[in-house]
Amino acid sequence: MIDEKAQELGRLIGQATEYQALRRAEQALRDDPEAQKRLETISRLTREFDALVAQGQTPAEADAQQYETTMHEFELSPAGQSYLVARANVDKLMNRVNQAIGEGMERGAVSGIITL
Repeated sequence: MIDEKAQELGRLIGQATEYQALRRAEQALRDDPEAQKRLETISRLTREFDALVAQGQTPAEADAQQYETTMHEFELSPAGQSYLVARANVDKLMNRVNQAIGEGMERGAVSGIITL
């Protein structure tokens, strides 16, 4: 029963305008070579920074500046802006969904009636 309800909830989320906008924004990113280049640079630098921090080292100033510049360029690009807005909207939707699930769980935990 729970699995069926979860599947139904997933289907409804997949049909939500917020999620559909995210899918379109993700496709626009895939279709934008400049956005792809920026994302690859951001991803590479993030991995390098993580490895350095794990070793107790600090990233080079030039690398940190390159990361900041690339991130800023991504955020200002049309594809980047569309993606970030769509991602934020889906995050808000999921927060509302999780809050509603939590409220339902609380009500279910104190209810003496079991429904299936």
